[in-house]
Amino acid sequence: MIRVLIAEDQAMLLGALAALLSLEPDLEVVGQAKDGREALDLARSARPDVVLADIEMPHLSGLELAVELARLDPSPRVVIVTTFARAGYLRRALEAGVAGYLLKDAPVERLAEAIRRAHQGLKVIDPELAAQAWTEADPLSDRERQVLRLAAEGWSAQRIAGELHLSHGTVRNYLSEATAKLGADNRIDAARIARERGWL
Repeated sequence: MIRVLIAEDQAMLLGALAALLSLEPDLEVVGQAKDGREALDLARSARPDVVLADIEMPHLSGLELAVELARLDPSPRVVIVTTFARAGYLRRALEAGVAGYLLKDAPVERLAEAIRRAHQGLKVIDPELAAQAWTEADPLSDRERQVLRLAAEGWSAQRIAGELHLSHGTVRNYLSEATAKLGADNRIDAARIARERGWL
């Protein structure tokens, strides 16, 4: 049996995925998490073979979760399932070491097969997205992305500084750099551009 953990912040979809995958004779759903942090905790205790994760979740995104899961021993394979057909997301997912990247409108049979292939050590990537993934490089550093994401949620530079243990001036510099790199008018515009391109 392939042990599967599902991380998805939409409760209805989480339940539906678990029910559908449980019908597969060789798949066992060993955990369901509503956010990235819960998924990480469950992965430590349930020791899944494959983690199925959404990209946009509270506390830890699917990509941040993939990085954390890679530190576990043994580390589960990660398959991202998302509504976002954005090359920027796929590129970051590949850099994070994910085994698969599928869109949520894929049939459940394809999802089950992707889990099996990931478990075998293979990569399962939507071919059209794979071709796009390397066309435009992400100009943001990890720290610029982190600061910009919090700013997009309405956090002040002072609050971001406290959360990330940085000085107020350093946060302003990161926001300024990100805004300049993206050719944006301000931090909100920068966040919009980065999100549209899958860089946030």
